[in-house]
Amino acid sequence: MVTRLLPQIQGLFSPTIDLKPLLDEIPVGLLLLDTRRRGILVNRSLQALTGLSPENVAGIPCYHLLRSRICVTRCPALGMLPDDEAVCTESDLISRDRNLIPIRMTLGPLKGPDGRIVGFLESVEDLRPIREIDARVHQAYRFADIIGRSPRMERLFKMLPVIAQSDSSVLITGETGTGKDMVAEAVHRASERSGGPFIKVNCGALPETLLESELFGHQKGAFTGAVENKPGRFRLAHNGTLFLTEIGDLPLSLQVKLLTFLDDKIVYPLGSTKGFQANVRVIAATHRDLAGMVREQRFRGDLLFRLNVVRLHLPPLRERGADIRLLLDHFLNTFAPHFRKNIKGFSPKSLAILQQYPYPGNVRELRNIVEYAVNFCDDGIIHRLHLPAYITETGTAEPFPSPEPVPFMQMGAATEVVPPRAVTETRTWEAVERQMIMDALVKTGGRRSRAAHLLGWGRSTLWRKMKHHGIDGS
Repeated sequence: MVTRLLPQIQGLFSPTIDLKPLLDEIPVGLLLLDTRRRGILVNRSLQALTGLSPENVAGIPCYHLLRSRICVTRCPALGMLPDDEAVCTESDLISRDRNLIPIRMTLGPLKGPDGRIVGFLESVEDLRPIREIDARVHQAYRFADIIGRSPRMERLFKMLPVIAQSDSSVLITGETGTGKDMVAEAVHRASERSGGPFIKVNCGALPETLLESELFGHQKGAFTGAVENKPGRFRLAHNGTLFLTEIGDLPLSLQVKLLTFLDDKIVYPLGSTKGFQANVRVIAATHRDLAGMVREQRFRGDLLFRLNVVRLHLPPLRERGADIRLLLDHFLNTFAPHFRKNIKGFSPKSLAILQQYPYPGNVRELRNIVEYAVNFCDDGIIHRLHLPAYITETGTAEPFPSPEPVPFMQMGAATEVVPPRAVTETRTWEAVERQMIMDALVKTGGRRSRAAHLLGWGRSTLWRKMKHHGIDGS
């Protein structure tokens, strides 16, 4: 008897109004439930979303109708009291076509004249259009894995697709940590060579004698220890891209061979008089001033001109304005789920510190800072005390703060890096980094592998930085 009265509304207008046509005019999915959460009525919008029909709704439990994850884990109708407000949450449902649809669900109690709950009204909103808009908005702030919305980064994003479609050599410049490796890989992935290999070589990580063999390969018997033929990185990168990072560290003798390849695209392995044609695009990167090195005769001018067909300069993070906040949020959203932390954001004080810090290590340093903070945050908000000490406890006189002891989490244990000794004069980041290396070598008795472990670096990174700072490790 009661079910016959429900499809009609009395007392609101002078004539009696049918409920179903009224609900059908509402452009949001609606489901009417009884106190036992069984279906009574469904409107046209929810029918279109789920594939339900009015005939198949009456008396069917809600979780069989919507088939949503929230129905199994935490149904909002369970334990709802007459004085409770409507509950809104995001979840998903499975349509009759077995499509998983993201939804926003709102469930509120319907109360009778005596104040008791007589049923529930559930609204279901399709979030797919909103998610598509969000994806387009985020896409405007990124190219591949590179994120930014400052004017300089937006110009870069417009250039990268055009550059990717050519086969010209590319020279990427910028300070350490600005993302040169990511730009090189993004250009490769957006190019017609994306199906081919992307081979990376760090020109400062290997001695000259090994680097030539690594790049160009060698024939059996070319030198002592060459017991078999070895394909070089140029051969491995055939039909793809060869990325030469730290090109400023390439020895002069190998600069000549690289220039020869860029001119004729032929590679001659060590010990061989027969070359092979390599279909390879070369992308080079450096944080050094190559023009200054040419003037000092430490880099070939003709090679610079040949590499510098297309030049991309990545701005330092301190010149990217609002990108700092964008990157902070991005890395927080990356690391918080990874470490299973429910961290909602940064406190105003910690955010002010992070936005004012000059980031001599650029995006790489910002990423490490956020990872450190997420590791040590035991709250829902990252506060000042969760930030590395070298950021929060350094005076403002120094342009680049001198690090305090920072624990590096390795294999479940914290190893403390000895900080540079306190000095009164202004220090540059180069001086700070050199002193950190010296202290680590002293503490480990000159053992490079242990010093690299202590600093949280790879051995090749430590070797390259020692060479850069003129530290004799013998």
